[in-house]
Amino acid sequence: MFYDYLVIGLYFTLILAIGVVFSRMASKSTSDYFRGGGKMLWWMVGSTAFMAQFSAVTFTGAAGKAFADGFAISAVYFGNTFAFFCGWAFFSQRFRQMRVDTPTEGIKRRFGPQNETFFSWALIVFSFLNAGVWLNALGVFTSAVFDADISLTIIAIGFTVLFVSVLSGAWGVVASDFVQTLVVAVVSIACAVVALVKVGGPIELVNNFPGGFFIGPNMNYPLILIGTFIFFLPKQIITMMNLHDSFRFLNAKDSINARKAALLAMTLMGFGTIIWFIPPWAAATLYPDAPADYAQLGNKAGDAVYLVFARNAMPIGTVGLLMAGLFAASMSSMDSALNKNAGIFVRSIYQPFLAKRNKQTEDKKLLRLSQIVSFISGLGVIVAALYFASLKELSLFELMMSVSTMIQMPMMIPLLLGVIIKKTPQWAPWATIAVGLVVSWLVANVITGEVFVSMFGIESLTKREIIDMNIILTIAGHVFVTGGFFWATSLFYKESKDKNKVETERFFEDLETPIITDNKQDAVDQQQRRKLGNMVMVMSIGILLMALIPNPNWGKAMFVICALIISGIGFLLKKSAINKSS
Repeated sequence: MFYDYLVIGLYFTLILAIGVVFSRMASKSTSDYFRGGGKMLWWMVGSTAFMAQFSAVTFTGAAGKAFADGFAISAVYFGNTFAFFCGWAFFSQRFRQMRVDTPTEGIKRRFGPQNETFFSWALIVFSFLNAGVWLNALGVFTSAVFDADISLTIIAIGFTVLFVSVLSGAWGVVASDFVQTLVVAVVSIACAVVALVKVGGPIELVNNFPGGFFIGPNMNYPLILIGTFIFFLPKQIITMMNLHDSFRFLNAKDSINARKAALLAMTLMGFGTIIWFIPPWAAATLYPDAPADYAQLGNKAGDAVYLVFARNAMPIGTVGLLMAGLFAASMSSMDSALNKNAGIFVRSIYQPFLAKRNKQTEDKKLLRLSQIVSFISGLGVIVAALYFASLKELSLFELMMSVSTMIQMPMMIPLLLGVIIKKTPQWAPWATIAVGLVVSWLVANVITGEVFVSMFGIESLTKREIIDMNIILTIAGHVFVTGGFFWATSLFYKESKDKNKVETERFFEDLETPIITDNKQDAVDQQQRRKLGNMVMVMSIGILLMALIPNPNWGKAMFVICALIISGIGFLLKKSAINKSS
């Protein structure tokens, strides 16, 4: 365990260093703090879009689902890949072309100031819940690794994230996301290769999976599995490509870089969908009793299967690297939420409050307020994570799906369709959310999966099938009922009563008007490449030193190869910075 502690300690040192290095780039204005001034290159934006969707749930709750049910979990992540494809094809450049600093400013342009205020408070509260789920997932896993108290673990990790987010804003958040993407890639690929070797190759992995690889155990009606895959596609589009989540692409320096960022995120998610889950799939054959090692986690015991694999199959030090990857995943999701919340509060709540009283304040003072809000938001996330940790009866995957389908979808449907449907009354967004919450309640309490299938004479659903049916019904209800309601509100639109008509028309004009960067951007591009190149080179040296850990020769070779790949990326970044300056 000594080497694992050492790896994690060095990783945290690197992340804190990134916060310090990029703090100056975020200290000029609130625009720099919230979205890097809209000056970031596509590979930075794409990596943060990817990491924001990743989270520690992938290595914990989703890994537990892959261990238990096989290929089925891929439906969620293929849905992510398809959503990023839609981002490349339509949404990403339009979000950048809104010409705003925060997502709620885009909501104001589309729906008016009253809806801006409503969504500002609603989205801040939701961010607490969502980031709390991510932090709780990391706390569960970390406490299992180090046999530590989960509450103390959540608090310690939460305050570490606070440091980077508060100090360096969007620049530190996105820069750390890029470096952390490399950590996740190294851990995932290394574990996947070793897993395939241990299990005897991909054919053996598929053939020997308990209960059947593609269907999995406890599935009497495979049609339910197909339905889950189909409905996850629109769900992920709704929850990823909306005005709230537009913050992913507001950082890009122009329209072209926004599209490239979506394409990079799509590529990473597509490859990752298979690579991530090879270890838990292999573990189902190699270590079928893995959850028993962490019986103290209750129904969450299966969520530690990635750890069991790393401890049993990987060289010494990999558990530390795996934990670094987990920290990377959760920290990227949490720090993005904190930075976004600060922007929403300052731009859409505090500044309008001042404007009503004919008061103004300097941007520097707003920047300091943004840092304070980030800190307070972080405390709120920690409290939410501590609450979720107390819910022992829910697995992490079920918890994530419950928050996502029952709460997130009703909020995001008007924020997605509002980019496509132009003429809706002012009350359409909040009325749609009200309808959506009713739909969620009905599926949870009245038209449940069991009740629905009983209408067709089916009585023998397994627990797994009941959970999947509830997810399908919830998504279907929101797609057809909630989404249909928002579309139907356009029938009640009256142009004469639309106080936001002029701004809405300008909003849609801007959506179709590309943003092109001038030559003044070159100096900022050079800074990004040089600073991140240096950070990546430092990380590669750290991984190279892991070859000194007493391991079999193949384990040492694995660390050397990973270090060479990462150093190659760092070298290319530094070289591109030199070429730009010459």
